[in-house]
Amino acid sequence: MAPRGGHGSVMCLALGLVISHLLHIAASQLLQVGFYDQSCPLAEQIVRNAVERGVQQDHGNAPGLIRLHFHDCFVRGCDASVLLDGPKSEKVASPNFSLRGFEIVDAAKAELETQCPGVVSCADVLAFAARDSIELTGGKRWDVPAGRRDGNVSDNVEAEAMLPSPSLDVDQLTASFTRKGLSQSDMITLSGAHTIGRIHCSTVVARLYPTTDPDLDADLAAQLKSLCPQTGGSSSSTFNLDPTTPELFDNMYYSNLFAGKGVLQSDQILFESWSTKLPTMFNILSTTSFTSSFADAMLTMSQIDVKTGTDGDVRRLCRVVNPGSAAPPS
Repeated sequence: MAPRGGHGSVMCLALGLVISHLLHIAASQLLQVGFYDQSCPLAEQIVRNAVERGVQQDHGNAPGLIRLHFHDCFVRGCDASVLLDGPKSEKVASPNFSLRGFEIVDAAKAELETQCPGVVSCADVLAFAARDSIELTGGKRWDVPAGRRDGNVSDNVEAEAMLPSPSLDVDQLTASFTRKGLSQSDMITLSGAHTIGRIHCSTVVARLYPTTDPDLDADLAAQLKSLCPQTGGSSSSTFNLDPTTPELFDNMYYSNLFAGKGVLQSDQILFESWSTKLPTMFNILSTTSFTSSFADAMLTMSQIDVKTGTDGDVRRLCRVVNPGSAAPPS
């Protein structure tokens, strides 16, 4: 027998979730393309210039900035909380150990503060930078609605709980994206970001030892074992997620899955479950179709739980909260 008031509690929780969802929708609708046209006309170009310099210095900064934006949005929404320093910040969570691109964001923000002090949020810098990284590597450009505000809370425990693990199965992955208002189709499309970038041995070693994952292509397994020996090797060694066109944002990632050459378990399982196999195969048909779908999915992701209006701050330095801006209780 349910405790007295149980049904009421469930209804209140459901109502609270609905209200929260509606508030999030309302906040995202306050974002607009050209948000800085009057207050900081060169904002997007300043970010673009910083990203171009960073990618020229190291091509790995392009996938790094895309991943930085993704990891930010999945924890507390797209509020630049991942950029905050601190002994218990999101940066120290294990899924974030290999994040990169912070210096590029710092450089863009420093120039923005020179040109338009206190105007452009770090959260918008991340959204612009991710878009530019994709375009610079061959993907489709899209207009980024801006007007995000920055949060003042960054919690490593939340990051550990909210960021999807490479070891999740299809249902678990789908659930982690659904919690953020993203569909399974969005999940499949956003996983295509793995068409560029590199990964550490520590992420794949469980598929190699003590026994090799039978779903892993034998030739790929042998290659990975040579790069990531069970003993005597370095877990910091890296290799391309897409060995065919590692620096080009195309649909080759999905062709690799078709051939059983998905490096991450959470990638390869997209081709093993019937619920995801067909839409995954669709992305093999056309790079143009995939890059267009990817732009749409990124646009959706970049509006997760955004802060707008008077909610949040515009941080002067992306790594620290503004002086006098106390972090709200979490």
